[in-house]
Amino acid sequence: MIRAALSASLTFALMLGLSLAPAQQATAETRVPQSQAEISLGFAPLVKQAAPAVVNIYAKIVRQAQQRSPFMNDPFFDDFFRNFSNPRPRVESSLGSGVILSEDGIVVSNYHVVAMATEIRVVTTDKREYEARVVLADQASDLAILQLEEVSGLPYLNLRNSDQVEVGELALAIGNPFGVGQTVSSGIVSGLARSGTASGEGFGYYIQTDAPINPGNSGGALIDVNGDLIGINTRILSRSGGSNGIGFAIPANLVREFVKQARAGSEGFQRPWAGMAGQPVDADLAGSLGMELPEGMVISELHPQSPFAKAGFEVGDVITEVDGEVVNSPSEMVFRMSVAGLDGTSQVTRLRGEERETLVVEMFTAPNDPPARSVVMNDKSVLPGLTVGLINPVVIVRLQLSLSATGVAVLDPGPYAARAGVRAGDILLAINGEAVSASEDVPALLEAAGRRLRFDLNRRGQRVSLHMRR
Repeated sequence: MIRAALSASLTFALMLGLSLAPAQQATAETRVPQSQAEISLGFAPLVKQAAPAVVNIYAKIVRQAQQRSPFMNDPFFDDFFRNFSNPRPRVESSLGSGVILSEDGIVVSNYHVVAMATEIRVVTTDKREYEARVVLADQASDLAILQLEEVSGLPYLNLRNSDQVEVGELALAIGNPFGVGQTVSSGIVSGLARSGTASGEGFGYYIQTDAPINPGNSGGALIDVNGDLIGINTRILSRSGGSNGIGFAIPANLVREFVKQARAGSEGFQRPWAGMAGQPVDADLAGSLGMELPEGMVISELHPQSPFAKAGFEVGDVITEVDGEVVNSPSEMVFRMSVAGLDGTSQVTRLRGEERETLVVEMFTAPNDPPARSVVMNDKSVLPGLTVGLINPVVIVRLQLSLSATGVAVLDPGPYAARAGVRAGDILLAINGEAVSASEDVPALLEAAGRRLRFDLNRRGQRVSLHMRR
């Protein structure tokens, strides 16, 4: 394996090792530059080593066209508008990049490249084509793990510990921008721990680079001077749609956990549950907390069943590190817990007053305790399809409710309640003035209602009343 280090004086001392995978072996003529003079000649040896593991991904998505005729349900006009009202499904194509991570065909790409795809085709640099299937995908992280069918001996990239990446390191981005073919661009690591700047999902935690990234680069590789994968290119910050030198890559450590869960057979990416809310400590907040300098994330809300509550954390505590890595925002906390994985523990450092202490926190998913006991209204109900359940940690995570939420929540409004304005995540307070205390109460309250229904709801902290007629 090749190892390298970058000195503060910008003098490069790059050394060549011999422990490469068979598909990655270098020859005497193909080696990494060993002096600054040789570096100026280019990165051709490094690209020859890494490029075969970066692939093009072609995904087909079949979308059912919407029926637009206003007469589609009118029996009189049915014959006239039958063909007009049933347009053919539309086939859309998505182009992106991916990275091979194992010789048996594990490939990582972005969720937005393969989401809802009915057919996925992967093409390597030597023009070989493979069918692929998605084995694990997560929209919030924008990552997807694919499995190529009936392959072996493929070239692949090693995953680097992305926590060791430093600002100023050289980086190469490899992908297929605009569909022109595999392209390599160079730059440096411009920043670390970029949270929420490239995605609105709240789980954003990125490596920033100025290596040009354009549409089609999504899912491609960001590698270091050793040829190791440090991140998966995912987004850019741009007003024009082209590269402005601000690109973002998902760190390799999160990719590693995705591969681990995919190989374990997980159907969806599982994150440990924090069961808490917090905010970054700024200068004003640091002063009110008696801190000399702003650091960490202060806990503002804590669920009683939270693993942090069980470990001894309290509202007002400031979390500064998880497993030895600095944490300064909720997004960083989510990332650190995602990387830690499930069924283990993490060492979490807190600051309470002037006392700094490290506690052991268990990593587990949100518990279904007490059981949600979801109830679905049948076809004979006045609101068929309406699904309700008791609020517990699983429901809080699923519906993104406040940690303090209690009572009975709407899990699915069904077609009729949705038309009346009921939404998933609404908390049922009363039906026709009768309080709702359990999910099992709802069918009887609907049955006892007359021709008029009134729902009293708590919607994201606001009281809402909806009226409907049977």
